[in-house]
Amino acid sequence: MKRVKVKLLPRTPGKKSELKRMRREGYIPVEIYGKGVENAHAWISAKDFLSLPHGETFLMEVELNGERRLCILKDVQYGWLGDNPIHVDLYDLANVKEIEVEVPIEFVGTPAGVELGGTFEALMHTLTVKAKPSELPDRIVVDVSGLGLGDAIHVRDIKAPEGCVILDNPEETVAIVIEPEEEATEEAEKEEGETSQTS
Repeated sequence: MKRVKVKLLPRTPGKKSELKRMRREGYIPVEIYGKGVENAHAWISAKDFLSLPHGETFLMEVELNGERRLCILKDVQYGWLGDNPIHVDLYDLANVKEIEVEVPIEFVGTPAGVELGGTFEALMHTLTVKAKPSELPDRIVVDVSGLGLGDAIHVRDIKAPEGCVILDNPEETVAIVIEPEEEATEEAEKEEGETSQTS
């Protein structure tokens, strides 16, 4: 899994004057917590935060007061506009043997059914996995090239990366190739006609 190094500045909680000044200077408050570790309060520059990887899971090697801590991005709070981060939570992995994390799915290949006029639809974009921090994947690659018209891929069809366990319901549909509307309608009409003849 990708590791990103970030330097943080110490923060004094409850100091409104510091909060206003640091936010004005382009910093976001950070809270670091974890199992059996002391909570820490810090600042991350908005520039560093916005340069973090998107669409993949990653670990953060943060440096604070000369100490290095291995963390994972746990939560981000945004302002009312929805695009400006106002608070960041990091989870310290120092005493964690295994962790549950949502990992993005990367679909590769063009489904055979799409070439026949079908529409590919992804119903899930992440999978929840459990693994040691050192064995967490940054993404799970799913080849969908073999999907024909009306075919679906379920959680049970996806092979978990080495050292990981996928925790989602095995029966949940991850992606599907929807048949062209015309064909689906014709099929329904055909079935309806056959039913009428039978009765």
